[in-house]
Amino acid sequence: MINVSEIQSCYGCGMCAAVCPKRIIDMRLNADGFYEPRIDEFDKCIKCGLCVECCSYLHDDLSLKAPEVSSYAAWSNEHAVRRKCSSGGVSFEVGRSLINKGYKACGVRYNADEERPEHYVANSVEEWIPSIGSKYIQSYTVDGFRAIDKKGKYFVTGTPCQMDSFRRYLQKFKKEENFILLDCFCHGVPSMNVWRKYIREVEKKTGKITYASWRNKFTGWHDSWAMGIDGEKGGETVDWHDSYNVLIREKKSLHQSRLSQGDSFYRLFLSNSCLGKACYDRCKFKYDKSSADIRIGDFWGKTYEADEDGVNAAVTFTKKGRDALSSSNCTLVEHCFEVAAEGQMKTSPKRPLFYKLLRKKLNNPQTSITEVYEALKRYDFLLRQLRRLCHPVRSVKNLARRLLG
Repeated sequence: MINVSEIQSCYGCGMCAAVCPKRIIDMRLNADGFYEPRIDEFDKCIKCGLCVECCSYLHDDLSLKAPEVSSYAAWSNEHAVRRKCSSGGVSFEVGRSLINKGYKACGVRYNADEERPEHYVANSVEEWIPSIGSKYIQSYTVDGFRAIDKKGKYFVTGTPCQMDSFRRYLQKFKKEENFILLDCFCHGVPSMNVWRKYIREVEKKTGKITYASWRNKFTGWHDSWAMGIDGEKGGETVDWHDSYNVLIREKKSLHQSRLSQGDSFYRLFLSNSCLGKACYDRCKFKYDKSSADIRIGDFWGKTYEADEDGVNAAVTFTKKGRDALSSSNCTLVEHCFEVAAEGQMKTSPKRPLFYKLLRKKLNNPQTSITEVYEALKRYDFLLRQLRRLCHPVRSVKNLARRLLG
């Protein structure tokens, strides 16, 4: 394979587009709402093979060899940071520490105009603030990755597949030494079709969305499946570029919807009915499989079940990652990996029985998020009824097995 022109339904990491010296690769949303590479000017390809070499999707192994695993409970020592972040604020604190040491940081912020999260490069702590918080949709990486100077020193964050491709890029040019990579325990990425249907519905109340916040802590960390959205019709819209003091301002969002109240976006996401094909079929990054220097997630389980401020599970896979974590403004409590990763997925998600039916509705531009959500509830109800009908049959079979030895 000389280039990625034949690749479809991949991870959508965008590394191929970022490294292409002729810039003929573009990342576009496919019909299912996921990024994949497209080459329009095929005759300009110089067959350098960079896009193929840096593509995690085309390799079965991980780019990081011989990891050295250490795991911790971790949280920011600054209450305002910890309160604002989805968990314990570790990603922000590691980035802030490294920026103060001369690094630049490449993270993800939400672009309200483009209605998507995007990778970008921050040169200062103030510019790093928009990276705060989880973004539960696929990020557009190309512009952010292209802005990175491989001769510089960078802290780069992203999903596990993005970071695996990024490390392959660094290995190709022998630049691993000056980069520190951070990924997350990843459930999978939902379709952009879900997100855009969702915000069309929300905008009926808020007007054009100006800011979106996933997993805010208005109700505490353990019940933090809340969406905070500001729109043009009213409410306070925070200017994240104002100053670092934005972190300690109280903010009331115009629209707050919780999973427990039937939030359609989170419900579809957690039902595994709208994830990328590669998330189901080709994910090789679950649990302790990572090519990053640091992996973070929520420290679920019993250990911190009384904590409502937020605690990160932080796992380091290299000495460089361990040093970066330990020198940040975080409290670290060492735990064995099994405790730190309690509650995290060990295997790839499975497609639900009604996946194809929901996918068809999601890909129909005329179908609203409410209609898709109502269909999901109907399918769930039917599935429960079928299980009840099957239960007596299973009971008889189990009894027969016991009687027959």
